[in-house]
Amino acid sequence: MASIRVALPNKGRLIEDIRALFDDAGLPIRGQSERSLVASIGGEFEAIFVRAESIPALVAGGAADVGITGWDLVCEANRDLVSLLDLEFGKCRLVVAVKDDGGAMPVAGSKCRVATKFIHLTRTYFDEKKVDATVVPFSGAVEIAPHLGVADLVVDLTSTGSTLKMNGLREVETVLESSARLIARDEKDRRPEIEELTTALASVLRARDRRYLMANVPRDVLTQVRECLPGLNGPTLSEVLDAGRFVAMHAVVPAKSVYKIIGKLKALGCEGILVTRIERLMP
Repeated sequence: MASIRVALPNKGRLIEDIRALFDDAGLPIRGQSERSLVASIGGEFEAIFVRAESIPALVAGGAADVGITGWDLVCEANRDLVSLLDLEFGKCRLVVAVKDDGGAMPVAGSKCRVATKFIHLTRTYFDEKKVDATVVPFSGAVEIAPHLGVADLVVDLTSTGSTLKMNGLREVETVLESSARLIARDEKDRRPEIEELTTALASVLRARDRRYLMANVPRDVLTQVRECLPGLNGPTLSEVLDAGRFVAMHAVVPAKSVYKIIGKLKALGCEGILVTRIERLMP
């Protein structure tokens, strides 16, 4: 039996990203079949597969040591939980939306009816706004509620806003920014296994938008090269055997800037430029 139990979604948009992240961290998730309710994570941890919305309660109650689910579900559960790591995928927003052909965000002191699946977050949000909101629990496609006359506005998740627009709604305010999170009961719980898991996942995430760049750099342009190579602590330089005019340069750079950096290096007379992916990156 693994010492640490990790609660994971049994289906939905997050699980494939979670599997890819754990694979990259050297912790493949392997069950006896695709329908297995439990699985090994790299032989080090035990995964249990449950509904995404059940994960906060399972972690809070101690049935799982840590879990991965959307931050919106964690906040809606209103349990004493902490985020150990933002996994940077599954990004979405919980928003207030009204009908396109009229309506606006209610002001303090006014009344309204709000259709939503997020009862706790919606009540808390409108209470803070001092709006007398009647929350209408709504399952299924909540976008239809204003058109049926059962609510004046909705609180719902969106990634791009396209579904809301398609259904004649427009966003008026954002309630919460959400993404997949690694959660635990207490941030003071620093068991080595939990620390190791968090560190392994963080090192993969940190490396995903970085590249390792190497080049032979003329000595007389080192100052200019330093200016165009933002590394973690600046570029690393070393001697090139029998190439007195050049030094070898190594740097970690943002992936989105690689093509511009290569152009600048070539313009400065650099040679032998090589760019590789990074599997893990520790600060």
